[in-house]
Amino acid sequence: MRTAIVLQARLGSSRLPGKVLALLGGRTMLSQCIDRLRAHSQLPVIVATTTQAEDDLVAREAARCGADVVRGPVDDVLRRFAMAVQTYGLERVVRATADNPAVDLDAPKRTLDLLDLTHADHIVERGLPIGCVVEAVSAKAILQADELAIEPYDREHVTPYIKRLRRFHAMQALAPGHVRARTLRLTVDTAEDLDFVRRTFASVDLPEPFPLEAIIAAAQALEPLAAPRGNSRTERR
Repeated sequence: MRTAIVLQARLGSSRLPGKVLALLGGRTMLSQCIDRLRAHSQLPVIVATTTQAEDDLVAREAARCGADVVRGPVDDVLRRFAMAVQTYGLERVVRATADNPAVDLDAPKRTLDLLDLTHADHIVERGLPIGCVVEAVSAKAILQADELAIEPYDREHVTPYIKRLRRFHAMQALAPGHVRARTLRLTVDTAEDLDFVRRTFASVDLPEPFPLEAIIAAAQALEPLAAPRGNSRTERR
């Protein structure tokens, strides 16, 4: 296993506790995320959760979905990613979060291809809806960040340290035009978000996993202005 998708997930969300196991389309959000992330990439998924007893449920659901699991500190998500790198001997990582059930099916491959082409340490795409983005990161950068980063924000959010320091080569790319909708909010951070994503998925008349462009069209039909709703701040997971 040289490359894997590391999916951070925990039950203890401050604004919507238990959301990663909330039902969406008849199954959990965690299951939706795992299936979407590996549908086109064909990569293994490693769920990085906490050692808290409540996250035994996350670990069991991840295993039921055929994902591997690593468990680490609640507040130190960067450490969880470093544990995944060390445990599985990874060279490249796709970072994803389990509150993004509409993640773009093709984003893992696109970002990894660009990581290889540019020899960068970090790649992220601009223009996708909020909640549809992944990050491709070199394992070396994750391990260095884990060793050096001391600010709580850097450890909670995994990649800010890599994006900020000049010692790393971090790049942004423009997402393909057919999946650009940067003001559309498809992440699940609140009960309102969950309701909107549920209604959006229910209105897509295609087999799963739905292409992101179909999800965008359905969401925009429900919410024509495609304006962000609520607080778009990324929280610790």
